[in-house]
Amino acid sequence: MANTPSRITLSRSQDIPFNRLVLSQANVRRVQAGISIEELAEDIATRTLLQSLNVRPVLGEDGTETGMYEVPAGGRRYRALELLVKQKRLNKTTPIPCIVREEGIAEEDSLAENIQRVALHPLDQFRAFQALKEKGLGEEDIAARFFVSPGVVRQRLKLVSVSPKLLDVYAADEMALEQLMAFTVSGDHERQEQVWEQIACGWNKEPYFIKKLLTENAVRPADRRARFVSLAGYEAAGGIVLRDLFAQDEGGWLQDVALLEQLVSEKLGREAEAIRAEGWKWVEVAADFPYGHTAGLRRITGEIQPLDDAEYAQRETLREEQERLESEWAEADELPDEIDERLGEIETALEAFENQPVHYDPAGIARAGVFVSIGPDGALRIERGYVRPGDEAPNEDIGGDHSGEDGDAEGTSLGGARAAKDGSSAAGDPDGGDGSEPEEHGLKPLSDRLVMELTAHRTLALRDALANDPDTAFLAVLHALALQSFYRYATESCLEITAKSSGFSVQGPDLKDCAPATAIEARREQWEQQLPEEPKELWDRLLGFDACSRMALFAHCAAHTVNAVCEPWNRAQGRKRHADQIAQTLALDMAAAGWRPTAENYLGRVPKAHICEAVREAKGAAAVELIGHLKKSGMAEEAERLLAGSGWLPEPLRMPGNEGDTCQIDSGGEVQAAETGLPAFLAEEDGEADDATGDDGENLAAAE
Repeated sequence: MANTPSRITLSRSQDIPFNRLVLSQANVRRVQAGISIEELAEDIATRTLLQSLNVRPVLGEDGTETGMYEVPAGGRRYRALELLVKQKRLNKTTPIPCIVREEGIAEEDSLAENIQRVALHPLDQFRAFQALKEKGLGEEDIAARFFVSPGVVRQRLKLVSVSPKLLDVYAADEMALEQLMAFTVSGDHERQEQVWEQIACGWNKEPYFIKKLLTENAVRPADRRARFVSLAGYEAAGGIVLRDLFAQDEGGWLQDVALLEQLVSEKLGREAEAIRAEGWKWVEVAADFPYGHTAGLRRITGEIQPLDDAEYAQRETLREEQERLESEWAEADELPDEIDERLGEIETALEAFENQPVHYDPAGIARAGVFVSIGPDGALRIERGYVRPGDEAPNEDIGGDHSGEDGDAEGTSLGGARAAKDGSSAAGDPDGGDGSEPEEHGLKPLSDRLVMELTAHRTLALRDALANDPDTAFLAVLHALALQSFYRYATESCLEITAKSSGFSVQGPDLKDCAPATAIEARREQWEQQLPEEPKELWDRLLGFDACSRMALFAHCAAHTVNAVCEPWNRAQGRKRHADQIAQTLALDMAAAGWRPTAENYLGRVPKAHICEAVREAKGAAAVELIGHLKKSGMAEEAERLLAGSGWLPEPLRMPGNEGDTCQIDSGGEVQAAETGLPAFLAEEDGEADDATGDDGENLAAAE
């Protein structure tokens, strides 16, 4: 007969008055973690003690029991009870449920209680929060009961709203928490499951890539169209905005792009109708016009109606009040609400006086038109007073192109040449490859189109820099004139000295709103206010300018003739060499001029080898290892993040002779990569906080 196993005898339980309990030095936990004593005390006050204390009798010198008991396991529970006693919320003689141990070693009991405990799976916590909500508890109530913020509760509830199939995947530890969080940006369970099936067998399962797939047909609130109609207007029309509760920016994604386009069209249409009522011959409407859309058009100027005596007096009164309030509260750390509100009202009123409407001659309105679009900040952009050549009055003396669009062409087609280091021509698709074809060893030359776009940026920056340096502009024009006067072939200048303003047949996605383009347009508008509308009056007006004003206007006009675009059909090295000479003289820095490498304007347009080379030059080889395993789209996005603020430039935008390497070199000649933070998805995970059970497995088993 087989031996019968001995039966287990459990330790006895006993209710012991709290004043007969003392802490034991045998508790193995020395480092306190998890929820605080105060929070645990509040939890015990709410739910009572959910787990007994582990105690041992305190023996006297003769080995007999003294009636006191020490607590080797459950120290935090003891301290929480002690706090309740001190707060007079618990009687010191209240019986405390205890498990009395007499055999074994006290340290062993403390160690076993902590080691044998199994932490609650995060998904169980999420589902527990959901169950509490279904039973009538609100988010605020749940947060208060478990000592977390309402935002944490909303995040947990959002996680449990993901497709049940994906929750099962997460429960089986086949999906990381960060990946599950990424799926919450979409409420479409079917689409969530499709994306998981798409990436499950692939290499890229990073959270950012999951979000990108789920939102590829959505629009961010930063989009000019979204800002134009406003999120409130979009949502009021029934549009859905999905928000990422786990990101600092909770702007989310606008899901209904068709509705957004409809709202934009309707609002632009209403604005256009109001402008047509002013009597303009034509009004063109678009969400955005390309750089150079006013090329070849003459712009008429209007006059700002001067303030009458009453308006002038009102403006001065407001200015005096503003100065008085600012002086009175200059030393205050914070303005009272009523003072702050009043200063805002004054500022708004003064802005209205400064931005008086422009009045145009009725005859000019009858033959001119208006462009209505959306600015980069989402505000309405209205460009009034452009006359088409066919609408000019018969026999009118139209001269001077100072009223035309800066930087635009009269049909001159500009492009870009491939800027390979070895000067050879390269083949490939127009955008530099999509990463789908096997790449050759080494770096392939940039595509013609990309070089054209990049050097278009450089041309604008050269124009802007030259306009700010009259001496160099004067020298450049003098150089071009001397070439034509004393040499048979004048090909050594990048200035189109016929004063023809050149535009761009190829434009990158951010050319129109780049910093140099904005500066050029602002400068043009300033000069338009100072120059007469009739060209026959220009000479007398220029005679009235001082020397500095003439030089500044000369530089402005000369800058418009710059053409440093590399064109595949025009490989004259003289023009490029001269552009480099001007750039060196001006110390042109394209990074300082505002150009930044992004996935849209460069990184997504070149093969992966170029992306890695850019990151290596700017951040070192270690940074390349962070992105080397990614597919091209993900690599471009991460490279954009890594290169932000580095000042790195592609070769066509660099100062001649400058390798553009932003890495630091140590005294031994080794490349020292700039300090680069790991992306969130590559950083070492800290894991879920061990807050499910505290240090003693007490009540907050389901809390943060």
